[in-house]
Amino acid sequence: MKILVTGGAGFIASQIADAYIEEGHNVTVIDDLSIGFEENINPAAKFTKLSITDSNIIDLFKKEKFDLVNHHAAQIDVRKSVSDPLFDANTNILGTINLLQSCVKTGVKKIIFASTGGAIYGEQDYFPADEAHPTSPISPYGITKLAIEKYLYFYHLEHKLDYTILRYANVYGPRQNPFGEAGVVAIFANKLLKGKQPVINGSGEQTRDYVFVKDVVKANLLAVKDKQSDIYNVGTATETNVNKIYKILNDTIGKGQEEKHGPAAKGEQMRSVITSEKLYKKFNWKPATSIKEGLEKTVNYFREKI
Repeated sequence: MKILVTGGAGFIASQIADAYIEEGHNVTVIDDLSIGFEENINPAAKFTKLSITDSNIIDLFKKEKFDLVNHHAAQIDVRKSVSDPLFDANTNILGTINLLQSCVKTGVKKIIFASTGGAIYGEQDYFPADEAHPTSPISPYGITKLAIEKYLYFYHLEHKLDYTILRYANVYGPRQNPFGEAGVVAIFANKLLKGKQPVINGSGEQTRDYVFVKDVVKANLLAVKDKQSDIYNVGTATETNVNKIYKILNDTIGKGQEEKHGPAAKGEQMRSVITSEKLYKKFNWKPATSIKEGLEKTVNYFREKI
């Protein structure tokens, strides 16, 4: 199968591209390298430096005639979306529409979309949230992801473009960028390994559902086989607060840094946890990596990088 992976130099999508190649697919990667790294791109993939907002993207689609698009390219920083919602919308919504137009004009059969289970539900009514939970995002980032889901539904009805929407919990693991504002595991691990002092936003009691990247990759492999257009959560159904993440990382690295807190971040929700029961019933998918094991693997990756 000919697959286009957008954002394929990034943390998650590069590992999905690796897995598709291992399964024998013909993979093309596009990325504007604004947050991704060319070193993440599998040498067996075709690579074009290109933004999803570029009007010339249609030329690539006409040339390659993709069967499937795995769409991860996005503005991913919740805090940046709060400070600059126009940039967030231009990249995430208009960029995706540009991509979808190219899909329908060139006969792409299906798109797999990386949505968010961490931000799309907002402050939850019940825990863990399933796919039927009300969608009340409290950040522009979550709003754009929800808007794209609605566009995918429209393109399915109007143009018969099939889709699988994967609502990720908080994904962590090797290749995560430790230099941005998002990705607390990578940021903490990198600083602790270098003997620097991480700062926990607010009380640190805010919880997230941390899912290891390799488990997310598995969900993307399964999504290729899905014969119907649907939405699935991809998470662990387990809440872990930031203080616990810090403690496990600190103990694993063994440098004994103190726990330091700073101001709470604007637009940050207090609790987030999702259930993947639907994905389990459909594909027998469940997270295979415990938080302790996943954090140890992440630390080992960053230790080799330093």
